[in-house]
Amino acid sequence: MENVAHLIARFLKERSVDRVFSLCGGHILPIWDPLHCMGIRIIDVRDERAAVHMAHAHRELTGRLGVALVTAGPGLTNAVTGIANAHVSRVPILVISGVPPRPQENMGALQAVPQADMVRPITRYARTVSRAEHVLRELDEALSYAEGHCGEPGPAFIDFPTDLLREEIPEAFVDPSRFRVRESARVIPWPETIRAAVEILWHAKRPLVISGRGARGAEPGLLKILNALGCVYMDTAESRGLVPEDHLAYMPAMRARAMQEADAVLTVGRTLDFQLGYGSRAVFPNARFVRIGTSAGELRGNRRADVELFGSAQEILEALVEAAKGERPMTDRSWIEETRSADRGRRQGLMQKLADSPPGKDGAMHPYRLLGHVRESLKEDAVVVADGGDFLSFSRVALAGSAYLDCGAFGCLGVGVPFGIASALAFPQRQVVVVSGDGSFGFNAIELDTCRRHGARVVFIVANNGGWNIERNDQKEAYGGRIVGTELEGCDYAMLARSLGVYGERIDRPEDLPDALKRAFDQAPALLDVVVTRDAVSPDAVTGLPGIPDRQALATWDEMEKQAQGIRRKA
Repeated sequence: MENVAHLIARFLKERSVDRVFSLCGGHILPIWDPLHCMGIRIIDVRDERAAVHMAHAHRELTGRLGVALVTAGPGLTNAVTGIANAHVSRVPILVISGVPPRPQENMGALQAVPQADMVRPITRYARTVSRAEHVLRELDEALSYAEGHCGEPGPAFIDFPTDLLREEIPEAFVDPSRFRVRESARVIPWPETIRAAVEILWHAKRPLVISGRGARGAEPGLLKILNALGCVYMDTAESRGLVPEDHLAYMPAMRARAMQEADAVLTVGRTLDFQLGYGSRAVFPNARFVRIGTSAGELRGNRRADVELFGSAQEILEALVEAAKGERPMTDRSWIEETRSADRGRRQGLMQKLADSPPGKDGAMHPYRLLGHVRESLKEDAVVVADGGDFLSFSRVALAGSAYLDCGAFGCLGVGVPFGIASALAFPQRQVVVVSGDGSFGFNAIELDTCRRHGARVVFIVANNGGWNIERNDQKEAYGGRIVGTELEGCDYAMLARSLGVYGERIDRPEDLPDALKRAFDQAPALLDVVVTRDAVSPDAVTGLPGIPDRQALATWDEMEKQAQGIRRKA
C-alpha cells in the first residue's frame, strides 16, 4: 500500500513530468523522496519565485507540463509573483504546496495561511485536498484546468495537509483512468463562419495578420495563410520564432503603420491587450477583425470581431486556405511593396545603430553596440531571454532567436535568470543567452548558485548602467529632475558571479566584447558585466510608456484615443 505523497509522485511520472522546480520545506518533504526515487529530477532553487518562473519557461520552450513544488506559508507567498506572471501569460503550470496537518487546523499552526484563497484570483484552479480518495481526481482536474480544456489555460494550484501526504491510501481509491492524459475537445467552426472570414480577408486590400501564444503549433497553417494572402505579418513576444525573419510577410519595423492602415486584421491566438492598443478603433481605425482563439481572451476580449473562430488555430487556418482555394486575394500589391521597402530601410537603420551607435556623454557604450555584438555571436537555434525595463526595450527590437522569452505582458522583471536556467536545462546542446538590465538582474541574482550546481550552460549578459534608467529618465523629464531612489551604485556583477562559482568578466569597451562573448560561451555558465551609458533613451521611453498614460499604454495611442473620444462626444 502506498501513501498519498507517493501517489502524487506516481501521477506526475505517468503524466511524463521529468523534473520539478522546488525549494525544500517541511510541509512538502514527504513528496521529495518519492519524486527522487521515481527518477523525477528536482531542480532545487534559492527562492520559490524562481521555481515558478522556471516551470513557466520549461512549459514555454518544451510544451511539457511545468511543475513547481513550494512549501507552506512564505514558500507560497514567495511564489505568488511567478504564479501571477503565468496567469497573465496564460501558461499552463502546476504549483503544488503543503499546508499544516489537519489536527492543527485553526490553531495558529506553523506557516498557516489561507493559501488557496490567496491565489484563487490568479489561477484557473485552487483547492486544498483533505481526503485521500480525492487526490487523483483533484490532480486530474487541476491539470485539465491548467491546460485550458474548455477554458482559459494558465496556472493551477493544489495543496495537501502534511499528515495527508503521510497517510496510506487503499488501492480501491486509485482509479487508473486518472493517470491518462486528457485530450482537448476538438472544435471546428461552421463552414458558413469560415466562409465569412474568407470574404473579409480575401477581399481586403491591406490585410494584417498578428500572432500570439495560441498560434504555437500552428506554424504550417500560419505560413500557408501568409503566403496565400501576400499580407503583412506581425509577431509578438509570445509567438516570436514561428515565422522566419526572412519571410516576405514579416515586417516588424512597420507595426504602428500597419495597425493604422490595415483594412482587415486576422489575430491568431492573440489577446488584444495593452501591447496592441486593446484593439481600439483609434489604433486600428480602418480594420475589420477576424479572430481565431481557443479561449475567451483570444476570441473576444476588448474588441469584438466581425468574425470569431473558436478552435484549433492550425485546423482553422488550414480550413480558411482550403475554403479560399481558387480565389485570388485583392491585396494591394503596391501597399505591400511600399510597406516592405520602408521596413527594409528601418531594419537596415537598426543594423547600423547596432554597429556604430556612439557612446554617451559619460563615455560608456550604447546598449545597441552591446546588443549588436550579442546578435553576431548567436547561432541559428539559440534561445534568447530578455529581461529588464529600459534594456528590454532595446533588446526586443534588436534580438531574435528560434526561441525567445521575455518579461511578457505582466512586465515581470526578474524572469531572466530563472528562465535562462530552465532553458539551458531543457536544451543543454543549444546556446542560451540572457540579456538583462542591472536592476532586473538583481531580483534573482542568487540563482547563479542554482545555475552552477545544476550545470546549466547559460551566458548572462548584464547591461550595467547603475540605475533603473527608464524611471530615472522619467524623473528627469516629468518630476523636475529630482532623482530619487532610481540609482544603483557601482555593483560589480562579474565579481558576484565569481563568488558563486560562475565565470565572470567586466567589460567596458565594445571592441572587447567579441572575444569576451566567445570565452563566455566556451566556459558557460558565465556572466559578462557590461558597462553601458545612462544617456541612451530607449524606444519605450520615446513612446511614453513609463509615464503611464490615462487611456492607452503609449503616449501616441493615448492622444489618438482622446481625439477619437472627443469626436464621438461632439457627434
